[in-house]
Amino acid sequence: MPDDELEPGIGTPADAAEPDISEAPPLRKILEAILLVVDEPVPEVDLAQVAEAPRAVVLDVLETLAAEYAAAGRGFELRQVAGGWRLYTAPDCAAYVERFVLDGQQARLTQAALETLAVVAYRQPVSRQAVSAIRGVNVDGVIRTLLARGLIAEAGEEGPGGAHLYVTTPYFLERLGLRSLEDLPNLAPLLPANIDDLVDRA
Repeated sequence: MPDDELEPGIGTPADAAEPDISEAPPLRKILEAILLVVDEPVPEVDLAQVAEAPRAVVLDVLETLAAEYAAAGRGFELRQVAGGWRLYTAPDCAAYVERFVLDGQQARLTQAALETLAVVAYRQPVSRQAVSAIRGVNVDGVIRTLLARGLIAEAGEEGPGGAHLYVTTPYFLERLGLRSLEDLPNLAPLLPANIDDLVDRA
């Protein structure tokens, strides 16, 4: 549990929706916390809106953080790519990160990961929001795990500026011993009758 949730009056749903600006943490701390949980580059205008700070000030803090991380030789770096900002692992650590990720593939997938993978396999290309609607739970963490293991991949966006779409990879077929997606067993009888309605509402 985060330390701030231990303080009186902090951590309730209302507080989470409307942070107490009078006791807000430093801007750089807020930005670092947000950047740790994003899975795609975030424009500084969005960060400025959430942090309730001027865009120019946010940009200055981001550039300062990026320079500090680089100067300190950290295992990660802050980059501005695709019109946004995101944390990435340091390039010289790539081989070790890859080894860690590949070793992790030997572990069995959780039930949540298997269910999410099944939805992607049968509904692809599909957005994360649609997968969440079908499963009834947030799947952000599971999607990141499946991406890291190479079982799914991004496949464009759902219209201009829309949500990322996901598909299974050749490695997915290899792991299941399938020649193509056509070899997947028929899942239609097991799906809920309102499956299309769930996807449409995602």
